[in-house]
Amino acid sequence: MTMVVLNKFKNSFLVAAGISVALVSGVAMAAVTPEEKAKIGLEGTELTPTGAIRAGNAEGTIPEWKNEPIVPPADFKPGGFHLDPFASDEPRLKITPQNYQDHADKLSEGQKRMFETYPEFFMNIYPTRRSMVYQPYIYDAALKNLDRSELVIAEDFHMGMIGYTGTRKAWAFPIPHDGNEAFMNQASRPRPVWYDARETTIAVGTTGSYVVNKLQVNFHYKWSDPELTDEDPGSTPEDNNTLYIQVLTAPAKLAGQVVLVHEPPTFTENFRMAWAYSPGQRRVKRAPQIVYDNPTTAGDGLGTTDQGYGFNGPNDRFTYKLVGKREMYVPYNPYKLAAQDATPDKVIREDGRLNQDYSRYELHRVWVIESDLKEGTSHAYSKRTYYLDEDSWEVMLVDIYDRRGELWRHWEDHNIMYYETGFSNRVAEVSYDFNAHRMMALMIDKDRAPNFAWRAEDNYFSPAAVRRRGIR
Repeated sequence: MTMVVLNKFKNSFLVAAGISVALVSGVAMAAVTPEEKAKIGLEGTELTPTGAIRAGNAEGTIPEWKNEPIVPPADFKPGGFHLDPFASDEPRLKITPQNYQDHADKLSEGQKRMFETYPEFFMNIYPTRRSMVYQPYIYDAALKNLDRSELVIAEDFHMGMIGYTGTRKAWAFPIPHDGNEAFMNQASRPRPVWYDARETTIAVGTTGSYVVNKLQVNFHYKWSDPELTDEDPGSTPEDNNTLYIQVLTAPAKLAGQVVLVHEPPTFTENFRMAWAYSPGQRRVKRAPQIVYDNPTTAGDGLGTTDQGYGFNGPNDRFTYKLVGKREMYVPYNPYKLAAQDATPDKVIREDGRLNQDYSRYELHRVWVIESDLKEGTSHAYSKRTYYLDEDSWEVMLVDIYDRRGELWRHWEDHNIMYYETGFSNRVAEVSYDFNAHRMMALMIDKDRAPNFAWRAEDNYFSPAAVRRRGIR
């Protein structure tokens, strides 16, 4: 695993000529050493295939990671809503504004601000379940990536994009040496391969009022597709590996708007291609603005495009510093939020915040990455601090700062392991705006459960198909 600093135009020439070369600028990162490789493996090693510490903590509040997938509840029916495999767990403690300072070392700045701002806010802390266990081929790919992944810094592409090459199907750098490699692990993390679901975006007003915006969302995440071999188109980081389409279906006055995205997992050679369809114009247009700090669809200005899933899209406007690893209370295994009866009227309180009875927090080790806006570029945010789960590299929390350097927003990702697929995905994402005192919630809709058995040809995700899907 070496660092390759590539000039984009030189890289194109060298690839065309069939020449393999590394153009190094500054200090080169060391490859994974034999000593490091000896520590990582599927069984019996200090580190798991994600680079997580296999052992539990000294206090016993974090257990050992075991390669044991969740056993679905006996009454779970594939294709239905996911039942809680940990329903018998009871909270082991409750953090409130009155006692949060006793736990401050395990809270983010955004979490502490929640306790300081909202007197009714609380967090139920449940027993830690290290439930992020993927399919064997994912771990096999991660271990192979130790030898074949290379960090790429495309200095002449936008503001200096970071990415990777040689990687396949899973985390690029299970043993990260710096913030760039660590941040690329969330970009290359495994995700559900096929997805057909109804989702909601809800921008809640200061009085607690809201309108539920419903979206039909479909994607094919080729990156982790087991049916693609390492040689197949779509299996390499240089290809467009995620095909994504969303259709706004409600409210009626907005219904029919469509967004189509072709997304590379790494942006050092390719950029996001996006199209939009407006029923009023009945035209499909390229939408280069759907990137960076462009407002979230139907989010009423409470979030940015690149906030989804904790982060998505090109990364060239920020720097990334690996602060280290720490134990923190983070959203984990929130199967109550995934339940069919967890509808917006129950999950969103009258005061406009999330009903914390539906949330579940656990103590986990997380990687901490500080991300600062580069001089000479622009974004609504000046800094973001990311907290990434060691067992999945999913973004669990983000503390977000405005251009004055003051804490502005706090973001939570509530992910579950969809146990019949062996992949993690969100059931809810929540953003709190401390200036506006408003919340934005992105959730799965409860009209029907997400469908992971859905399949479509690539042309389903084509601009030509957008207009057909956008007609009211």
